[in-house]
Amino acid sequence: MRIALVGAGAFGEKHLVGLKNISDAEVVTVVSASEEESRKLAESHGVSDVSDSYEATLLRDDIDAVILSTPTPMHAAQAIQAMEAGKHVEVEIPVADSWAGAQAVYAKQQETGLTCMVGHTRRFNPSHQWVKNRIDAGELTIQAMDVETFFFRRTNTNANGEPRSWTDHLLWHHSAHTIDIFQYMTGANVVQANILQGPRHPELGIAMDQSIQMKTDQGQILTLALSFNNDGPFGTFFRYIGDTGTYIARYDDLMNGREEPIDVSKVDVCMNGIELQDREFVSAIKEGREPNSSIASVLDCYRVIGQLAESLKTQDGWS
Repeated sequence: MRIALVGAGAFGEKHLVGLKNISDAEVVTVVSASEEESRKLAESHGVSDVSDSYEATLLRDDIDAVILSTPTPMHAAQAIQAMEAGKHVEVEIPVADSWAGAQAVYAKQQETGLTCMVGHTRRFNPSHQWVKNRIDAGELTIQAMDVETFFFRRTNTNANGEPRSWTDHLLWHHSAHTIDIFQYMTGANVVQANILQGPRHPELGIAMDQSIQMKTDQGQILTLALSFNNDGPFGTFFRYIGDTGTYIARYDDLMNGREEPIDVSKVDVCMNGIELQDREFVSAIKEGREPNSSIASVLDCYRVIGQLAESLKTQDGWS
């Protein structure tokens, strides 16, 4: 599978690290708005070809698929462009920063029949896979989830601490991981959702703290706290409260409710969620099947986020 990696930032590098370990995938080129940035990242991972033109890259016959790790506001349009050019596409989360954008990506996938996968990495992290395996085996039913997504990001920087040209968003980006996995783990649909948020940052122009509550059509509830103000350990910490056990997932680590560790090292072929996500993308294309975290399977997550975004417009003039 011949792949163009588009986006030379922190997540572009994570994909290159994972793709190196996938024998039936080859990164043909690295693309970003700056050829200098593309070359710097590509050379450090043994890729010789670079470009500063996404449009020109899509015209190439030697590329089967693209992986988009570009700024959030570009995701929907670039995913649609890729499918219009006949390329399979994996787009980093979120697929769009509007409900209309997500629907447009889904419509294009349905029209073209190409693989369109969204980077909902929590579905692939072995810690979360372990919990899902118990659910699928009929050994666990989720009753409630309590999740914290905490960062310290009072300047406009990425995961590597480098300046960003766009502003990240707690609702459209970071809550999407949890809202999707909540529906994925419960096998239910969200029917009630509420959101509150704190003051707007004077320079970034976004809310730095949010509180989200949800309920499914099967009665399970989600409590999600998000913050860019947290001066402490950062990341997303999931507490799965089930009928036969409680489990706490912190990235690749999993513990039961008494903080006793659970070995998840044999759940999949590796412990790298991004690599496992990319393996699924390549395998789904080769096998001609719908991938886990396809645009169709994650679309309802963005419906819910769209509703939350609309509700904020009535709260103190927020939008």
